[in-house]
Amino acid sequence: MASESPLIGIVDDDPLFRETLAGNLADAGYGVRAWECGETFLAAMESGRRPDLLLLDWKMPGLNGIEVLRRMRAAQLALPVIFLTVLSDQIFEEAALLGGAVDFVEKSRSFTILERRIQLTLGRNAAEPGAAPARVGGLSLDSASRRAQWRGRPVDLTVGEFAMVETLAAKAGRDVSYRELYDSGRGKGFHGGAGEDGYRTNVRAAIKRIREKFKAIDPDFEQIGNYPGFGYVWQAGRDA
Repeated sequence: MASESPLIGIVDDDPLFRETLAGNLADAGYGVRAWECGETFLAAMESGRRPDLLLLDWKMPGLNGIEVLRRMRAAQLALPVIFLTVLSDQIFEEAALLGGAVDFVEKSRSFTILERRIQLTLGRNAAEPGAAPARVGGLSLDSASRRAQWRGRPVDLTVGEFAMVETLAAKAGRDVSYRELYDSGRGKGFHGGAGEDGYRTNVRAAIKRIREKFKAIDPDFEQIGNYPGFGYVWQAGRDA
C-alpha cells in the first residue's frame, strides 16, 4: 500500500496567498490543511491529524506567528515550523529560530525554493524505525525522534539545534566550519543572515543556546569548543 502523503499546514491571514500556496502544494503531491489565523489552528490541533510540517505567517491579526509558535511549544506541539513571511530583517529570523522554528523563508522566494526547504525539513524528520541512538561519550542522539540526552538526561533541543549537535558529534575531535554547521540545519548553500557571512551570526547564536541547554543539566559541560574564525569542535574525551 502506498504511504500517505505528508500533510502540510498553512496559517496565513491572506486568503489569496493561502489559496495559491495550498494549490501549489497540492499539485506537488502534498496533503494540505489551511487556517486563516493562529487561534483556529491551535484549536484544530486539539483533535484530528496534525500536519507533518507547518508554514506559519508572522504578521497576522490576533495572535502573531511568534506567539503561535510559543503556544505550540508550551503545549508540547512539536511539529516543525517554517516561517513564511514578508519580513526580511535578521532580527526576525533570529527570533524565529530562537523560538524553535526550523527555517525562515521570505514570501518573495519562488515555490521551487520553498518546496526544497520543505523536502529538507521533512527528510530530517523522517523516522528510521529500529535505528539505535548514536552515542559519543555521554551524548546520546536519536535521529528518528530528533531527541538528545546528555549523561542520561534529556536535552530540549530544537530540530535545527539537534542537527548542529549531530554534525559536531559525528566529527568528534575534528573542527567543523560555520558553513557546514549552518548547512546542517538549513540545507547546503542556503543563504541566511545579513551580508555574505551573515550565517556565522546565526550559528554563534545557536551554539550559545545549545551550550546553555547542556549547562542547565551539567554545569561542567565544556564539550563544544571554539575554533576562532573557523567554527566549532566536539571535544572527544572530555566527557569520559
